[in-house]
Amino acid sequence: MNGSPIITLTTDYGLRDHYVSALKAMILSINRDVRLIDVSHMIDPQDVMAAAWITQNSAFLYPSGTIHVVIVDPGVGTSRKPIALRIRDQIFVGPDNGLFSLIADGEECEIFELSNTEYWGNQRSNTFHGRDIFAPVAAHLSRGVLLEDIGTKVDNLVQYKWALPVHDNEGIQGWVMHIDHFGNLITNVTAEMMSHLSDDAPLKIYIGNTILKRIVRTFSDVDPGEPAALIGSSGHLEVVVNSGNASEMLSANKGTPISILFGKS
Repeated sequence: MNGSPIITLTTDYGLRDHYVSALKAMILSINRDVRLIDVSHMIDPQDVMAAAWITQNSAFLYPSGTIHVVIVDPGVGTSRKPIALRIRDQIFVGPDNGLFSLIADGEECEIFELSNTEYWGNQRSNTFHGRDIFAPVAAHLSRGVLLEDIGTKVDNLVQYKWALPVHDNEGIQGWVMHIDHFGNLITNVTAEMMSHLSDDAPLKIYIGNTILKRIVRTFSDVDPGEPAALIGSSGHLEVVVNSGNASEMLSANKGTPISILFGKS
């Protein structure tokens, strides 16, 4: 990678306390030349799924050689492993609790348990592995330390138990897997699952008490305040409200079911 090394940070730490600053301080104390990028620190506490989703949709936009520190760690201080992975010439550092299930799905990856304490911080808290393990390891990696030096190679990741959509010739049963800052309901139904449909194919989309009868191209294809279904930038079906908040308007949350029936007008 040309130029200064890049480390991205994704956590559920929030911005009220000193935790994000402590990560950055630890990294900069080891490598002042690194560029630090905040992806998000506003993930809901302990929401492993949201962190996995954000990582999958952001990581590969960065240059080759980028190091991604991802920390949503409800099992901090337990026997869960601290790990680093190499996927597509990028490195991911964080807890082995399912965070990397999506980003590693279908990819060739090398996985290392962070067992070499030489590259940990001097302070060793049981409740702040972000500062004491993940941040210093990422900083050392940004200085050229090899993955092979920071730990022991392992074969498997812990897999988060994602509920997959069920689909057949009649339709798809899915659910809301993420709600973004705007209240858009991002589902686990992908555009590929509906690729056999023509643009004007009849269908009905059921979510809560709302029925939608088409997939639009963009928000403004419906009037302000009206709900719509569209394929979002992640390639997933989303239920949105033009100039509004779909989660609030439809009383929908993560896990809310969505049904798409083909051939229904």
